[in-house]
Amino acid sequence: MNNSELGLSTSDYYFDLPKELIAQDPLMKRDECRLLLVDKNTGETRHQRFDDIIDYLDPGDCLVLNNTKVIPARLLGEKEGTGAAVEILLLKRKESDVWETLVKPGKKLRKGARVSFGGGILTAEIIDILDDGNRLVRFFYDGIWEEVLDRLGEMPLPPYITHKLQDKEMYQTVYAKYEGSAAAPTAGLHFTNELLQRIKEKGIELAFVTLHVGLGTFRPVKVTNVKEHHMHSEWYQVTKEAADKINSAKQSGHRIICVGTTSCRTIESAADENGMLKECSDDTSIFIYPGYSFKVTDCLITNFHLPESTLVMLVSALAGREHVLAAYEEAIKERYRFFSFGDACFFCDLSKYSQ
Repeated sequence: MNNSELGLSTSDYYFDLPKELIAQDPLMKRDECRLLLVDKNTGETRHQRFDDIIDYLDPGDCLVLNNTKVIPARLLGEKEGTGAAVEILLLKRKESDVWETLVKPGKKLRKGARVSFGGGILTAEIIDILDDGNRLVRFFYDGIWEEVLDRLGEMPLPPYITHKLQDKEMYQTVYAKYEGSAAAPTAGLHFTNELLQRIKEKGIELAFVTLHVGLGTFRPVKVTNVKEHHMHSEWYQVTKEAADKINSAKQSGHRIICVGTTSCRTIESAADENGMLKECSDDTSIFIYPGYSFKVTDCLITNFHLPESTLVMLVSALAGREHVLAAYEEAIKERYRFFSFGDACFFCDLSKYSQ
């Protein structure tokens, strides 16, 4: 079999998406977006509203949610000495005031260059240039870092969103808790506190894990052969409480339902060969594509992803490339909204749910 037949060619995950279907603004009522149900075994589809998802969750199931919090990681400043406009994007904290960053324009920010933000409230010095072109930056400021960042930083919205976000909280899940992400775990944006309460009252467990999402999640796959793509590294943590809830549900024969690809990557990274989890934290660069055998994840709630992206490949590993692309084709025909602020899919087994 060739790579295309195996689903290992990047072009196998291409689909043509009309630009007007890329959602530019979030819905005011998070759980009233559309929900495309997709049977991961047969490809059957059904059209619902997101808050109908409770009808497809069973007592004893365990929902796994990523409680990372997006930081206002986009800083706009001026290069000291020239006044040239500079953008610094925070990627990963290395030590207290040193961050790995993405800078624009890179050519003008060599080692030793300094940048001023907010009229000098915050300054930055480039202390190293990494192999991939990212910069290590040391920040100088008075006061509390989080307060300075909240005052000067902007939410680092994905490049396909051109509208300015009016309310920063609309790019956070309602359960966001631990700061550290450069992008939101967007499948979780559809949940409201009220919907989560109804889900708990139905007897569904909520297990919260943490994975700090990096901007590598938007990085295109530039290689022809999927296997040659190198994933970015992200930090995750699984608490004892989360591990116990997931293990208990799994051992009782109930489903583990991941909310978003980041939750899925977290528990698949943390699980042992028997699909059991324990309290842990580490970096992961796990790349899930067709041929992968899931150790823990049974079902997936997720958004509609970019063509030829690692996220479409992950979903295809769970539900089959043909089923996923057919579902996307139907979503385009039905004018679903795509990407971060768009509508949602639920990949599961629909056979036991009557229409």
